[in-house]
Amino acid sequence: MATALFGVLRGGERPKRAFWLFSIAGAGCVAGFAFAQSGSASLTGDLLMIASILLCGLGYAEGAALSRRLGGWQVISWALLLSLPVMALLAAVTLPAGFAGVSGPAWLGLAYVSVFSMLVGFVFWYRGLALGGIATVGQLQLLQPFFGLALAGLLLGEPVAWSMVAVTAVVVGCVAGAKRFA
Repeated sequence: MATALFGVLRGGERPKRAFWLFSIAGAGCVAGFAFAQSGSASLTGDLLMIASILLCGLGYAEGAALSRRLGGWQVISWALLLSLPVMALLAAVTLPAGFAGVSGPAWLGLAYVSVFSMLVGFVFWYRGLALGGIATVGQLQLLQPFFGLALAGLLLGEPVAWSMVAVTAVVVGCVAGAKRFA
């Protein structure tokens, strides 16, 4: 929803009314599922989550709009370069006393997230948003929690409840409907 809203505000897109109905329904299903699964609520945590959703939606829309002119590779490269001073400072402040306790898989995980999630993945994400429409392609984010839960079930043996499968099916329908009317 946030990416679609910023796609309208910053990207000049104008989805149809039916798009918004499907988008709201899909976002409501995801939020309802998350709410039903949570054990306790934290106002601070909820506010931080809302802030991060809004900031990420703005960042995705801006990145996609810039990718139309510069290309996805340049946009993410500049974003990482411009964030380097702040990230370096945060890394220095939170630097552990030693690295002896950091295992090989942890280093591999860091390398994967750094190279693929933060660099290569964003090249394709921004390109997809720029070509397919920020609002339309951004609807795929509604499926992200369910992909994460499915991977947790597949790779870690986490239980997959029937409610997850049912809500996923409804959200897939909402995403398809939103795409059709974008």
